Amino acid sequence: MKTLSSKQLFIGFSKIGLSGFGGVLPWARRTIVEQEKWLSSDEFNAMIGICQIVPGPNIVNLAVCVGSKFAGIPGALSAVLGLMLGPSAIVIILGMLYEQYSYLPAIQGMLLGISAVGIGLIAGTGLKMMRNEFNYPPMLIVVAFTVLAAGYFHLGLGWVVLIATPIALYLAWKKSGKA
Repeated sequence: MKTLSSKQLFIGFSKIGLSGFGGVLPWARRTIVEQEKWLSSDEFNAMIGICQIVPGPNIVNLAVCVGSKFAGIPGALSAVLGLMLGPSAIVIILGMLYEQYSYLPAIQGMLLGISAVGIGLIAGTGLKMMRNEFNYPPMLIVVAFTVLAAGYFHLGLGWVVLIATPIALYLAWKKSGKA
């Protein structure tokens, strides 16, 4: 297994935190899987899946998991600190500026454009993560169910996870060849 220092984790997660303001999952995946190759795509998908069902922000949970995997508790702390320090300072400054200039039409338009970019990045990351599921088509049942349950039937996250998890676990078990 690859080992990373707390410093490497701090720097890597600082880049993630500063790159993906407001929606860092696309940047986290790009950095962790594609650029640094700390995790494989399957490892990332499994880890983010776990991080989504435990309490707290998904990306902070991911920083804890990745940091602790490679450098234990100091790595987890370094990853979270790297992820949060820069963006926290920027948010404080932007909040002060927004308080002063939020009434300007140009600022309001800029915020609409930024939100559209965020939606596109999240959708693109979701599609990249789903690519791995095409290797085992039965898992697409879980993807379709999740989209229908959340998008069409408006079920809450808890219900979707509660219903989809047994199906996903069974299919993953079959995929691993243990069935």
